[in-house]
Amino acid sequence: MTGKILNDCFQPFEQRMRHAEAIALLRSRIAPIASVEQVPLEQALGRIIAEPIVSPRPVPAHTNAAVDGYAFAHESYDRASGTTFVIAARAAAGHPVGEPPAGTAVRIFTGAVMPAGFDTVAMQEDCEVLPAEAGAKVRVRIPGGLKQGANVRLAGEDVAVGETLFTPGHILRPQDLAALTSIGLDKVSCFAPLRLAIVSTGDEIVRPGAGELGPGQVFDANAPMLVGLSKLAGCITEDLGIWPDDAAEVRRRLAEAAQSFDVVLTSGGASRGEEDHMGAALAALGTRHFWSLAIKPGRPMMFGQIGKSIVVGLPGNPVAVFVCFLMYVWPMLRRLSGAVWPEPRRLPMKAAFDFPNRKTGRREFWRGFFVETPEGLAVDKFKRDGSGLITGLRQADGIIDIPEDVAEVKRGDTVAFIPFTEFGILNR
Repeated sequence: MTGKILNDCFQPFEQRMRHAEAIALLRSRIAPIASVEQVPLEQALGRIIAEPIVSPRPVPAHTNAAVDGYAFAHESYDRASGTTFVIAARAAAGHPVGEPPAGTAVRIFTGAVMPAGFDTVAMQEDCEVLPAEAGAKVRVRIPGGLKQGANVRLAGEDVAVGETLFTPGHILRPQDLAALTSIGLDKVSCFAPLRLAIVSTGDEIVRPGAGELGPGQVFDANAPMLVGLSKLAGCITEDLGIWPDDAAEVRRRLAEAAQSFDVVLTSGGASRGEEDHMGAALAALGTRHFWSLAIKPGRPMMFGQIGKSIVVGLPGNPVAVFVCFLMYVWPMLRRLSGAVWPEPRRLPMKAAFDFPNRKTGRREFWRGFFVETPEGLAVDKFKRDGSGLITGLRQADGIIDIPEDVAEVKRGDTVAFIPFTEFGILNR
């Protein structure tokens, strides 16, 4: 287990919450709980920065050539008509030269340190090397037109000494690892990943490989989806299997899980039904709050705490599980893990569909996919809205976010589209 979170942080402030109210509540009460550890840079991809990273040195460390060519001092150069220089030396990357004589040029290669007193480089393909005359050195003809400092990378022009590259909460990407390496770091202070348990509930749920389905049984589609989503959220995830509809057994297992995991994430059993024993077990062991959200799909969710462990109960239908995870659990996990709250970006897209006579008063999240139209890229809606239709998730590129007060959507209207890539999910 790791840090401590505000006690009773999930207590709702009204019975039926709008989406924006639920997000505001989570943002105001969720704080990082993860511990901090030193991580080798080669293992730091996707990890969350825990401490500010300030550069101890400039990048580049030295003023150097940006191209292969010829270095010279601009003050010795006729910009109008060009100049012929004697080639005094050869500078390669890692092999700097001293201070060449004034009025000469140096053959230089990309990345080589600029010779003292030289400030400009001509590209080799623009220059003409002249044959050496008897007893003379090889010369190079550099054409006119070059401004001072051309084709030169100045020391510190990428990163200055003392510059802050990253602040706590930043999630490291491949290009960030390059930046950290460029300032000489071989390890970085990161938040430790959350330990998260996945639990499926219900006597009707079975796992593939257990034989043919019996009457009323269904395969557990939620568990592998939640395991994958939780891993994308940066968690160390363990599947605890299917728990039976037995109050005593659910309470025993939940108590054990709370001792070992930062977060316990369940699917099914998030309502107040007689066979939904998870809520009763949570209330007996810690604190429990049922949230009724004015959204579709998803409405019922359960939040609570047992000691330092957070328990989240999602609905049972796969589409509702998926949507509620992305909208509420994903940002919560990222923030608990130390990241800045990751509110997904919404792209303004033209609708390639009509949806008249919509029931207002609730936020709806439709499965959508990109389509090419004569007017450009647009977004279409999966035709059916059933919360058990996994096909819609499989065919979708993201979620169409429809506010509570929108009564209809007409073809060509602008809608807000959240691509799945906002949550680390690859494109189709």
